[in-house]
Amino acid sequence: MKNNRPRRHIIIVTVAVVLLALLCAGGIYVYRVVFPPIVHIDHEQFPITGIDISAHNGTIDFARVAADSVKFVYIKASEGASFHDSAFETNYRGSTAAGMATGAYHFFRFDVNGTLQAMNLLGCLKGKTLQLPLAIDVEEHGNPETSTMSVVTRLQEMIDYIEEFGYPVIIYTNINGYHRFCKAYFENYPLWICRFAHPSDDIDWTIWQYSHWSEVDGISGETDLNVFCSKQDDFNQWLGSYTF
Repeated sequence: MKNNRPRRHIIIVTVAVVLLALLCAGGIYVYRVVFPPIVHIDHEQFPITGIDISAHNGTIDFARVAADSVKFVYIKASEGASFHDSAFETNYRGSTAAGMATGAYHFFRFDVNGTLQAMNLLGCLKGKTLQLPLAIDVEEHGNPETSTMSVVTRLQEMIDYIEEFGYPVIIYTNINGYHRFCKAYFENYPLWICRFAHPSDDIDWTIWQYSHWSEVDGISGETDLNVFCSKQDDFNQWLGSYTF
């Protein structure tokens, strides 16, 4: 009779390894949800704090937000070739009335022509004045799997169209997106980096998003928090006035 013990042993070990890996992954996920990473910011070094918001943040009291030492706000305006954030108009009026430096961001779709995405974003901004560069949110999460060069080509199309009208651009992404899309192709553009730890010294960032789970007075629920790379004088020089 054939001895199946070695085969059974391999199967048992394989199943155990898979279950252990799933348990570890589940534990990391639960830990991140229940105990999200906390980054301690040196506000002497980075005194300029900002938020980024969308319709998901609900109704916002911008006077209270501004009073909570928040200096700037990026508001979601658009996504892809046709989506407009339902709260953009309300959030824009609220932030400008509160005297906050205001910018708009667009969620970049990997599978959509870049020029059409630029037209969609600029169409949302007609009649408005912003103080911050237009932000393009480039991230793999929420996007279909697409070749790197296809993403780079479409992103360049979008940037080229926006720059034709004289508007500056900043690129938002996380560490994976930075290494995949930005480092070799868009190093000359300001970077808005998302990382829940201090960015390494070799990353030249302008805005750092360090939390998705912070509390800000005037906003119900958790909020993204960001810091500018330098002090108030540098921030004032970085600001502009862009009328669409």
